[in-house]
Amino acid sequence: MSQEQPKEPLFSRYQVFVIAILSLLQFTIVLDFMVLSPLGVFLLEDLHIKTSQFGVVVAAYAFSAGASGLLTAGFADKFDRKKLLLFFYCGFLFGTVLCAIAPSYLFLLIARIITGIFGGVVGSISFAIIADLFKMEVRGRVMGFVQMSFALAQILGLPIGWTLATKYGWHSPFWMIVGGGVVFGILMYIKLKPVDQHLHSRVEHNAFIHLWKTITRAEYAKAFLATIFLATGGFMLMPFGSAFAIHNLGILEDDMKWLYVITGIVAFCFGPIIGKLSDKLGKYTIFVGGTILAGIMVAIYCHLGTTPLWQIIVLNAVLFIGITSRMISSSALLTAIPDMKDRGAFMSVNASTQQLAGGVASIIAGLIVVQTSSGKLEHYDTLGWVVIGSMVIATIMMYFLNLRVQRKFHTHKNL
Repeated sequence: MSQEQPKEPLFSRYQVFVIAILSLLQFTIVLDFMVLSPLGVFLLEDLHIKTSQFGVVVAAYAFSAGASGLLTAGFADKFDRKKLLLFFYCGFLFGTVLCAIAPSYLFLLIARIITGIFGGVVGSISFAIIADLFKMEVRGRVMGFVQMSFALAQILGLPIGWTLATKYGWHSPFWMIVGGGVVFGILMYIKLKPVDQHLHSRVEHNAFIHLWKTITRAEYAKAFLATIFLATGGFMLMPFGSAFAIHNLGILEDDMKWLYVITGIVAFCFGPIIGKLSDKLGKYTIFVGGTILAGIMVAIYCHLGTTPLWQIIVLNAVLFIGITSRMISSSALLTAIPDMKDRGAFMSVNASTQQLAGGVASIIAGLIVVQTSSGKLEHYDTLGWVVIGSMVIATIMMYFLNLRVQRKFHTHKNL
């Protein structure tokens, strides 16, 4: 009786490295953005700023990242993606150093702008590399691992950042990001192979014409519009998360790290599972399920008063499962929209759209939420309803994008 042939591994050793290094780079980018949430309570007091000003700090990164994405989109498909990734990642680390030495509100604002100019493009280049190197059938799994960087930021980055901030000041978490980023950047430079297959299939034309054609192509424009509503939720709720938890929910500052760690562990564990399910059951199916779950949790969470820590942890954990489901499935789905020759430009414009929409959302959030003299935030419930509304609209738009991807996938089996 003949023995069964062992199954080939789903990913080669090099592909595993690519997933790992892109996840680590994404981890530093995500942490740089997310760390502002726990640092918000320090910045409001130390820099003597209002919630609206803090919203501008968050928005400064988003707007500069959005502008940078648009400016680089026309050139994104003209270079080896590895070289492009290295250039922008080095710029991101430089901006983070400026955040680490910022002595004032104005300096920090300028530092966030510089960080956004470079950091906002890193994610789009990473997603273009994923679309180039991995077939559609496994992109859900790949996105599941890459998006674990958000959970890793929760488990390791935010608690460590919070501890550093309480002991050594709010500048110290930025130094932590720089230290890790230098190591990851060196690994990428040494081990990552050139990613230039798109250079052999692209149509040669002016960069600005390439940008214009990308923006005005109907199916791409629909994806950019959907991204606007996808971006709204995170940018609205996250900036004031720590202040709401401490002043409204009654969480002690020393207990904040447990909230980040436990919810992060849940998201970290569920990321690969969600990615696998999105490949098996359908990316849009998982997106809808995640939206329903996240919407229910947002409605509950934003209406809470003083609440026991364990209940807040449970609610946050379930909320993050919903959010992670939306992120993984939508990211995998959107990578299938552009043609290979347009992927760099599409991902750059999409990231730009996300950042600009997020910038507007964070400013709107800063105007809706008001901090009273006691420290409590008012109108956070109103913010929750706005977020839920954006989720509903995004779900409708993703339905039509999913139909387009299904038609494209059946036409081109080698997507």
